[in-house]
Amino acid sequence: MATALENAQETLAAKIDQPGAPSDWFEITQDRINDFADATMDHQWIHVDPERAKAGPFGAPIAHGQLTLSVLSFLPGAEGLPNLEGMKMGINYGWNKVRFPSPVPVGAQIRTIGCIKSVEPKGAMLEVVNELTVEIKGQTKPACVAESVLRIVF
Repeated sequence: MATALENAQETLAAKIDQPGAPSDWFEITQDRINDFADATMDHQWIHVDPERAKAGPFGAPIAHGQLTLSVLSFLPGAEGLPNLEGMKMGINYGWNKVRFPSPVPVGAQIRTIGCIKSVEPKGAMLEVVNELTVEIKGQTKPACVAESVLRIVF
């Protein structure tokens, strides 16, 4: 009889390279950027000074790349993992290959699409690598592409 971990591995392996459903659109506001700047102590003018940013290289304030990275896994409506029997918790183990190809201007709507790239047993856990792409509404170039590494504990 297969264990919960083996069943979960089989379920997730069947989804490798199949893009999931996109999350809901989520607006990046100046207030959110300012709050992030306060939390991280990164008050660079391209993020928090709308007047100066208008004359800057992006024509408007932009979100911190780290802000985009911070919210991409948890955007409203994100499909996430299926319900896995025996799963006790998921642990954010880290990130691979993080890139920010396009800035996210204030007022932009973003969403995430995930695609499982690998599933490997690690003791009593599964390690899942999920490629996450952050899209900006109305643009073809993504804001962020990163591989999330999740450890699922059984």
